[in-house]
Amino acid sequence: MTGSPIRTLLLWCPDWPVLAAEIVDGVPATGPVAVLHANRVVACSERARAEGVRRGLRKREAQGRCPQLTVVEYDPGRDARAFEPVVAALEEVVAGVEVVRPGACAVAARGPSRYLGGEEAAAERLIEHVAQSCLVESQVGIADGVFAAGLAARAGRVVEPGGTPAFLAGMPVEALGRSALADLLRRLGVRTLGDFAALPAGDVLARFGFDGALAHRLAAGRDHRPLAVRQPPTDLTVTSAYDEPIDRVDAAAFAARALAEQLHDRLAGHGLACTRLGIEAVTEHGQELHRVWRHDGLLTAAAIADRVRWQLDGWLSGSNGRAGARPARPTAGIIRLRLIPDGVIAQAGLQTGLWGETGEERERAHRALSRVQGILGPEAVVTAVLGGGRSPADQVRLVPWGDERLPARPDVPPWPGRLPPPAPAVVLPSPLAAAVHDAAGEPVVISARLAVSAVPARLVVDAGRPAEIVGWAGPWPVDERWWAPAEARRRARFQVSLADGTALLLAVESGQWLVEAIYD
Repeated sequence: MTGSPIRTLLLWCPDWPVLAAEIVDGVPATGPVAVLHANRVVACSERARAEGVRRGLRKREAQGRCPQLTVVEYDPGRDARAFEPVVAALEEVVAGVEVVRPGACAVAARGPSRYLGGEEAAAERLIEHVAQSCLVESQVGIADGVFAAGLAARAGRVVEPGGTPAFLAGMPVEALGRSALADLLRRLGVRTLGDFAALPAGDVLARFGFDGALAHRLAAGRDHRPLAVRQPPTDLTVTSAYDEPIDRVDAAAFAARALAEQLHDRLAGHGLACTRLGIEAVTEHGQELHRVWRHDGLLTAAAIADRVRWQLDGWLSGSNGRAGARPARPTAGIIRLRLIPDGVIAQAGLQTGLWGETGEERERAHRALSRVQGILGPEAVVTAVLGGGRSPADQVRLVPWGDERLPARPDVPPWPGRLPPPAPAVVLPSPLAAAVHDAAGEPVVISARLAVSAVPARLVVDAGRPAEIVGWAGPWPVDERWWAPAEARRRARFQVSLADGTALLLAVESGQWLVEAIYD
């Protein structure tokens, strides 16, 4: 990599995950708020910091320091959606904005400084414009390179040209954002970026690898990463207004067809295709209706029209709001319809599978299930997704049909208490109480060292008739959250087969036997 780092202006919004929770979910950012990911604090409000809450703390420790703490789960999608108006406001003043992450965006400083009267004047103008347009406080840093500009923004500094290495030299190695590398460097006696930058580049590459070598360049102020300029989004939304309110399904179907073709043509003109479609409708009485449809393939004009028609049919054919019935229908006809391509990709960017993922039968099934969703809502049709977890119930996540099939938890490597395959076919919503006895009729108990008192011989479920146990395996122990006594949970699981051919997954906890799942 050659050349000098680009003079960069970076705008940073402090505590952005907290502000995003306030903007999207209405959580007051002026109170003690903490945003948690994987049970650890990733961001907190100023009030929470005053009470001793810090990034990296576990939830219980943070709540112990601040009992009034409001806990919010980390949601990167929420952060990105809330940050979009800030980026749009910047693009009203400067061009070529790069979103570094939600809460921070950068732009080459040369242009703004020339037509806004200098670097400091440009920084003040951008801060003021964001505050007036979005009611968001921000700080600006200017330095040579994106990395140094980000650190300068936290201090609200403008680092003079050529002064970036000296500015970085006194920073702790934690400023690199690589916790494992920073921990190793501190154990080796390297505590500041200046100390790290002074090491020979060849030795750093040999000892720490490519990522360590990249961090070494950043520490020395040699950030040559070019800005990835963000292109302002094209307005692809299509809207249609109707003089006569639409209150019949056949009229809605005709309107849906015309608007769907218009949206498809607009997307095709930009070389795009839609994978997620937002449908908005406004009634004559001002009632606003909204629904998002997802699809695991490309939405053609006919597919868009079908989904709009199904959704309008679901709205216009709704019930009168009786308990347990379908959603109530609008009180008046629809006068405005809007289609929003909420998710788009390049038209050649999605390749269908080779082995049976496509076909007439699959498309018919998809259309039928999507029609049910249009009438009863997205949660009416769900599919199971397997992931990681300590119990069969934790490993299954129900995903609405058409949504991304992502597990709730990543799968984990094999561990001593993990059940062997196959997985149970039926996981009970609530475990059933049971009793296990040996051949003499005595209860079978498990010791603290997982020793089984006797061979299991009979099983009684919910005070039913005894069933003979002809085979068993286990125990597989699980000791969860032992470090938090109030939340600690210790169980041992067994697989048993009964004389009638039934196979069950049992668990024993605090001396009580439970039936957790049934094998096929």
